[in-house]
Amino acid sequence: MDKVNAKKRQSKGASSRKEGASMKKLSLAIALACGTATAADEPTYTNGVADIINNNCVVCHQKGGIGPMTFENYEQVRPWAPLIQYKVASREMPPYSYDHGIGIQDLQGDWRLTQEDIDSVVNWVNAGAPYGDRDIVVQPPNLPDPNEWTFAADLGQPNLIIPSVPLDIPANGNDMWHKHIVDSGVTEDRCIKAIQVKPLGHAKAVVHHANSNLYIDGQTGGMLTEYAMGKWGELVPNEVCRTFPANAQVRWDIHMFPGGVGATAQGQMIENNVVEIGLWFHEKGFEPKYKQDLSLYRLGNQADIVIPPHGTYMTQGFHSFDHPVRIDSWQPHGHLRMNAASFEIFHPSTGRTEEISQVSKWSATWHHSHIFSPMSAPLVPAGSVLILKQWYDNTADNPNNPDPDMWVVGGSRTGDEMTHNWLAVTHLDDEEFDRLSAQRMLADANTD
Repeated sequence: MDKVNAKKRQSKGASSRKEGASMKKLSLAIALACGTATAADEPTYTNGVADIINNNCVVCHQKGGIGPMTFENYEQVRPWAPLIQYKVASREMPPYSYDHGIGIQDLQGDWRLTQEDIDSVVNWVNAGAPYGDRDIVVQPPNLPDPNEWTFAADLGQPNLIIPSVPLDIPANGNDMWHKHIVDSGVTEDRCIKAIQVKPLGHAKAVVHHANSNLYIDGQTGGMLTEYAMGKWGELVPNEVCRTFPANAQVRWDIHMFPGGVGATAQGQMIENNVVEIGLWFHEKGFEPKYKQDLSLYRLGNQADIVIPPHGTYMTQGFHSFDHPVRIDSWQPHGHLRMNAASFEIFHPSTGRTEEISQVSKWSATWHHSHIFSPMSAPLVPAGSVLILKQWYDNTADNPNNPDPDMWVVGGSRTGDEMTHNWLAVTHLDDEEFDRLSAQRMLADANTD
């Protein structure tokens, strides 16, 4: 099955790239031969570019959003056109660091632009960023409130919101941690379909991460969810249950770094900082086929990390299971010096290593839980080995590095480094593994 998975992903990606390149060449040849490549076909703000910006950029670059400038109309966009071109062409924006052409590309919540959209923006700026037909009125985007829950448009408001205890954050200072336990009010086992952690207001600028564990009868009952700066949220696949047990409390572990953007940058304290968990549950009586958990997978011993000034470093970890599993999401974690990560699977049955995911321009300001689409999420036979790697750059070449002259060690402070991955794992038995494998082979056959 691992051969089938690897071959499928490689051949599908290669064929898609070849097909796309062939279609572009064919379209250009037809346009040149027929004389139809007119000025009307060139991208302008009214002819395509506004749609790209409205659908992909304005969600952050709007009044009240987290973007440093607004892109809600042509007059706001035009002065920033060269910078937009650079950020889009280099794939720095939209901020979703996940390499193209390596491993699984079928993701949920994927913010990356298509190459066609990137080419349109680049060509538009090269042409002088023209407005286009003045008779065309560009309709403003229908955007959600930037403070709204991520999944509200599709799932409605959360069934349950669990707030942390409020805490005042000073305008500047050292790292802070706030650990406490709150009641959930859940009186019977429920299955989670989606979950999001959301710092309120200016708190998003200073909350480095917010871990939440389930706490049952005075004992830790497993991970609920993890939040780090920029994280979108988590979706649990259909037919799968991530359980919120009856009478469980939530144990918060919130790491804050005073002095971020927003109010704190202006020397103001953030009063009554609150972080909330939004939970969407399946209906009562939901009968799942599988169980899922979210767990931290270490890449070696974090205490061993010592990165010299102007030096580099690498960590790696290996994990296997005594039963088949499906990996539903992958989220690497590090701090300011981490700059890349990868996820592979070694299959002893074939002696081959399968590429799953890679991030080559990782940034601590945008943590993403890369959620694999259910038909693409890697199926891992019992005994196969997960290979997790991360790289660190403490040189001046790392644009996120605040001081390449410092020694950096493993630790929990923002200036230290961490090395682990969060993986959402669905646990299977042999029968279910074979059923899912056969389902995919049939889908591949129908596609071919």
